[in-house]
Amino acid sequence: MRRLISGCIVSMVLIVIMTRCGQDQQTGTTKNGSSVADLLKIERSDNAAVEDKIDSLLSVMTLEEKIGQMTQINNSLIVTKANWGAGSDLSIETKVDTAKLGKMLRQYHIGSFLNGVAVSPEIWYQFYKDLQEYNLKTTRLKIPIIYGIDHMHGVNYVEGGTIFPHAINTAATYNNEFPEAMGNITAIESADLGHQWLFAPVLDLSRTPLWGRYYETLGESPYVAATMGTIFVKAVQENKEIAPYKIAATAKHFFAYSDPKYGWDRGPVDISEQALQEFHLPSFKAAINAGIKTVMINSGELNGIPVHSSYWVLTEVLRDQLKFKGVAVTDWEDIIRLHRNHHVAIDEKDATLKAIQAGVDMAMTPYTTDFCEHLKALVNEGKISMERIDLSVSRILRLKLEVGLFENPLPRNDRFNRVGAPEHRAKALEAARESIVLMKNENVLPLNPETTKNIVLTGPVADLKRPLAGGWTLRWMASEESIYPKDMLTVNTALQKEFPGKVSFAATSAELKAKASRADAIVVAVGEMPYAEGFGSILDISLPEDQVDLVKAAQATGKPVILLMISGRPRVITKIYPGCKAVIFAGLPGFEGAQAIAEIISGKVNPSAKMSFNYPIAVNRLVPHNHKVSEVILAHEIDNPIALVPFGTGLSYTTFEYSNLTLSDSVVSADGTINATVTVKNTGAREGKEAVLWFIHDEVASISRPIRDLKFYSKELIKPGESKTFTYTINVNDLAFPDKNGNAILEDGYFTLMTGNLKTRFKLQRTESK
Repeated sequence: MRRLISGCIVSMVLIVIMTRCGQDQQTGTTKNGSSVADLLKIERSDNAAVEDKIDSLLSVMTLEEKIGQMTQINNSLIVTKANWGAGSDLSIETKVDTAKLGKMLRQYHIGSFLNGVAVSPEIWYQFYKDLQEYNLKTTRLKIPIIYGIDHMHGVNYVEGGTIFPHAINTAATYNNEFPEAMGNITAIESADLGHQWLFAPVLDLSRTPLWGRYYETLGESPYVAATMGTIFVKAVQENKEIAPYKIAATAKHFFAYSDPKYGWDRGPVDISEQALQEFHLPSFKAAINAGIKTVMINSGELNGIPVHSSYWVLTEVLRDQLKFKGVAVTDWEDIIRLHRNHHVAIDEKDATLKAIQAGVDMAMTPYTTDFCEHLKALVNEGKISMERIDLSVSRILRLKLEVGLFENPLPRNDRFNRVGAPEHRAKALEAARESIVLMKNENVLPLNPETTKNIVLTGPVADLKRPLAGGWTLRWMASEESIYPKDMLTVNTALQKEFPGKVSFAATSAELKAKASRADAIVVAVGEMPYAEGFGSILDISLPEDQVDLVKAAQATGKPVILLMISGRPRVITKIYPGCKAVIFAGLPGFEGAQAIAEIISGKVNPSAKMSFNYPIAVNRLVPHNHKVSEVILAHEIDNPIALVPFGTGLSYTTFEYSNLTLSDSVVSADGTINATVTVKNTGAREGKEAVLWFIHDEVASISRPIRDLKFYSKELIKPGESKTFTYTINVNDLAFPDKNGNAILEDGYFTLMTGNLKTRFKLQRTESK
């Protein structure tokens, strides 16, 4: 009986807890006590005209019209022809079918559509014009449609548009000029077409190369991701050249999406709350502070809770802690997946309840309108309040008003000359040149075009276009060479252009051996074909065996081998690395990438990129630069290598000498700063750019600290014999770290500052010693 009574009491307590949680989420009461009504007030902007318009619309909108604004549908449901098959099997005609569109608008009042494949600016213009005009003619309240698109590295869904290197390359430039240029040019080439909701940037960190979206990230450093991500956001959202239009950027995927414990896309992530706050949140926090208007939600699970149903992530962290006031949109089908994949909901209706309670504003359904029916039923049943619906709809309407859709809903066709403009492509070429890392060079590079007589080129990606740009280029995952620009170079055609009459292509190992006797050097181009999302998740990050065998065949000739990797992630090459005289990691350098590669090989361009991640030395040794001291504490007793090529390193055709590392003071107070300076001299024979990276290590702390963490970088061109002084102002914010709730911890003690091959110490002392 006692056990029964105890069990009943426990059950009653659990019921009370569950009911209280449900009540809090249904009414929207947040951890800090904010209700939905509070949020409706807090999130109002200072623009009275915008807020009056929102109030006016909310007062007359039906429930169905409000839910329609919260729904995003794939364009395949409103075009004349569409065949969206498995994987990359995609065929779609970008032409509005008014019968299909009419049903979406009249019956479901859909407020947003997305997606596309690369078509000409003229076709995009006509498609969006027809879409928006029909919407404005058909709908009662004439609320403009907002169109979302994944322009990930330039306007990758516009024929003839400028294609930049992917983000993993951008990070390797350590040059803030390039995220700004990419943001500006993407905005200029897309805004006129109605592409005013940009699903970029990706602010996740690269952590496991098994993950199929590794290349979409800005590397493994929270500082780089926060810095370059914020620059990109401002360039997109504050661009004046696209007037009268504006564009909203999207921070994705909120948050910690990129570290699935088994490497599989959309997989579970298990990370301590303190590590989440320290490593995975800063890039999103920086973007939100910069005014980003939307976030896209992590498709996976975080510490056992699918993020699309996580009240902690979507309300307590995103809204309460980070003070985000914009729109939170789901990723592809992710409300449905709460039931189908995660099994945390009994059916799709229950999944809808959980997602809205958690804090979702808009559902990328994207193939069905079931979300509309489920949400309507939940409101009518009293499980979701009308006030909660109004909160999301007010955010969506505010987004549409702030990007100017009500004033300028239609596209324009008089500035198409800006798409793929020569000056835009030139900037993408500059970005590619500075994004390619020279990992190793044993006096074989550069190959002088005047004295080099014969180069043998081989490898599975040597004479193809699509590997250079990777996924999210022209298609989600392009498989046809024929769709790429006629004037786009492959590595083969670029080398032929750089070394006229001196490049011989070998398609097989036998052909390689036959041609090797005449070669001054052999370039072996290895890597990957385009992939995206789950289709890019792999079981083994080793370079495939057939490619390893090809490299070994080249090495067996006795000729100098230059290994060129074109890949969205590092592939382990440790066994063949020693036998290569030079190794280049080109990443995914985009449409101008082949020219950049050829110019680096010839020496026309002096490489200046540095690794944006620790290049792994083994398939099971995936350790970032900001790992804990305990990872290497036994290094004097046990062979414990961290990386084949460390984060922040890369070679040049000149040499740089670091000296005179000095601090303006040896002690910093809680409200003070210290200026650190270092002299960098070009001791080589040619000019080159050097990125100076500054790392800090907190020597003793209450929470174990990274062995080094990047805190600042800058890059300068230095002429032969010239010295330049680089400065970094150390702020106490750089010395603090968060607890699991995001509260900053600042502790007295010693810190080590590192740059180049130099290091020095300073002390944080918050109060004067007595």
